[in-house]
Amino acid sequence: MSTIDKLIAENPIFGGLSADQRSGLISQAVQRRYQNGEVVCLAGEIWPYFFMIEKGSVGAHKQSAEGRLLIVTSFSAGDVFWGLAFFQEQMPQPVTLVAEKAVHLFRWSSSVLQPFFQQYPLMSWELARLMILKMKVANEILEGIAFQPVAGRLAKLLLEVGSSDPDQAITRSLTLDEMAARVGSTREMICRFLHRFADDGIIEITRTEYRITNPAQLMAVSKYSKG
Repeated sequence: MSTIDKLIAENPIFGGLSADQRSGLISQAVQRRYQNGEVVCLAGEIWPYFFMIEKGSVGAHKQSAEGRLLIVTSFSAGDVFWGLAFFQEQMPQPVTLVAEKAVHLFRWSSSVLQPFFQQYPLMSWELARLMILKMKVANEILEGIAFQPVAGRLAKLLLEVGSSDPDQAITRSLTLDEMAARVGSTREMICRFLHRFADDGIIEITRTEYRITNPAQLMAVSKYSKG
C-alpha cells in the first residue's frame, strides 16, 4: 500500500471506500510538488480544488491592509483542504496557501470529486463533521487573537514547538517574523516578550536555541496572561 493510499484509507472522509474505489480516486488526482516558500494558491483566487497532503506542510496566510502577516493555521501529511470555489462557484479564496516545507500533495477538481460525494453519502457526512471541527478550531484562533494578550499567545506557541525538558535545547527554527506571524503581533513585541520571559526565569535564549526552564509558569502565562 502506497503512502497516499494509506493516508486516504485512514481518513474518515474516504475510509469507507473499498480498495478499488480508493485506487480509482487516486488515479483521478493531479499530483503537485511545491518547494519551501512556494505559493499553492493566492488569496482572492478562484480555486475549485480539494487536496490531501502526502508529505510536507502548508500554511494558511492572511495579510492585513497594513501588510501584517498572520499564519492562521498549518496543514501536514494526511490533512485535507478545499477552496471555497470547490463548493460555491466563483467564491474567492480567503487565505493564501504557502508550502512551509517541500510539499507533495494529491489534488482533485470539484468536477472530479463531486460524483464521489454524491455516490457515497457517508463521505458527505464525514466531510460535514470535519467542517464542524474546523469551525471550532477557527473560533478558538479568533478568540485567542481577540481576547488573549500577546504574551499568552507567544507562551502557547513556545509550548507547542518547545520541550518541557529544561535539559533539552530547542533550535530556534522560527524567526522573530515567523513567530509574530503565528501569534498575530509584530517582531518588536515578540522580541520584547522573549526577553521578559528570560528575565523572569521562564526560558533561556541564545541566538540559535532556547530552553524552557519553567514550563509550569509558561503554561500559566499561556492561560492567564494579562499582557
